[in-house]
Amino acid sequence: MELLFTVILVIASVLMILLVLLHKGRGGGLSDMFGGGVSSSLGGSSVAERNLDRLTVGIGVIWFACVIALGLLLAY
Repeated sequence: MELLFTVILVIASVLMILLVLLHKGRGGGLSDMFGGGVSSSLGGSSVAERNLDRLTVGIGVIWFACVIALGLLLAY
């Protein structure tokens, strides 16, 4: 059972990395903090971006559930 959760956790981790890297950048980093960035509207995201957000949240929930399950399995 631990092996199954470990494999799912590794796959979910790799998918999370890829999905986060696919997201469009929305800020200019430190320059935005000090007022140097140009603000843009975030409300007009495309269908693909919304689907990518949903997929990222879904994989994140699977990742979190695997971490909790492994923690409970290895505690006993």
